[in-house]
Amino acid sequence: MNDSTGLTKDAGWELGVRRTVDAPVDEVWEYIVVDGVRTWLGDTKLGLHKGDAYETTDGTRGEIRSRTDELRLRITWQPDDWDHDSTFQITLTPAAGGTTIGFHHERLASEDERARMLEHWTGVMDRVVAELA
Repeated sequence: MNDSTGLTKDAGWELGVRRTVDAPVDEVWEYIVVDGVRTWLGDTKLGLHKGDAYETTDGTRGEIRSRTDELRLRITWQPDDWDHDSTFQITLTPAAGGTTIGFHHERLASEDERARMLEHWTGVMDRVVAELA
């Protein structure tokens, strides 16, 4: 790659992945914060309140930055082989026929890191959508 797609003025590199599922917001939210945590985040005991820390079995760690029920969950994200953290956010939006799920990942260090994380989050979104179907 050699373009600036995803490069922000002051938040490094970023990406977004969105899909709409045929389920109401309250059901999708319940999935995101209960049954689907292992799918989108990994195997962890995740506290779901602002300030709660987490670490997955593969070493990714971070904390809950904000939570607005049935709307948004924002966390820091730092795999064990990164020397920096980043910010990951899930947003739910009512849509015709269901709910749009948005993944947004920012403060990525490079174009290559963005490309790797875009591939990762696209695969995660595919699994989330399949589980909600």
